[in-house]
Amino acid sequence: MIRSDREIADRASQLAILDACDVCRIAVNGDDGFPYIVPLNFGVDVEDGQVHLYFHSANRGRKLDLIVRDARVAFEADCDHNFIFYDSRMSCTMGYRSVMGQGTVEILPEERKRAGLEILMRHYHAEDFPWSDRLVPATTVYRLKVERMTGKFRDNVHPGETRWTPPAGWNGFDKL
Repeated sequence: MIRSDREIADRASQLAILDACDVCRIAVNGDDGFPYIVPLNFGVDVEDGQVHLYFHSANRGRKLDLIVRDARVAFEADCDHNFIFYDSRMSCTMGYRSVMGQGTVEILPEERKRAGLEILMRHYHAEDFPWSDRLVPATTVYRLKVERMTGKFRDNVHPGETRWTPPAGWNGFDKL
């Protein structure tokens, strides 16, 4: 990493970033030589220090075909996006927190699907709630064993500099 001052190497901090993210993207190895990137809902579980990410999909499709062919994937999740504009320098940047890494995916057998889906749902709903098992047979559940993971952040707070704050309701498109 070029900017080691922005690196997040602490596992607890990396997991906190994942906890704050709504989407995790996985990049699988495409059959045409290009990566195939897919944004997915996800869940996180740590067992004996090993981090696993859980995903789900339909029982067929390009993503599933590619994972079956080559289970090696890369992943990325980001959050806390914050546009930063400096009045005095007339420059801007973007603040964020992110995590990315690599691992291998296994497709869970039928008897482990529900447990995987519960981990995934726990990411979005802190409390347990009842849900139907009817769709479980039509769902494929993946578990990504994280082999490498790193985090990065940028907040760009510079003492003494003023930052522009957009007025309430401003979306940047009103001049188009």
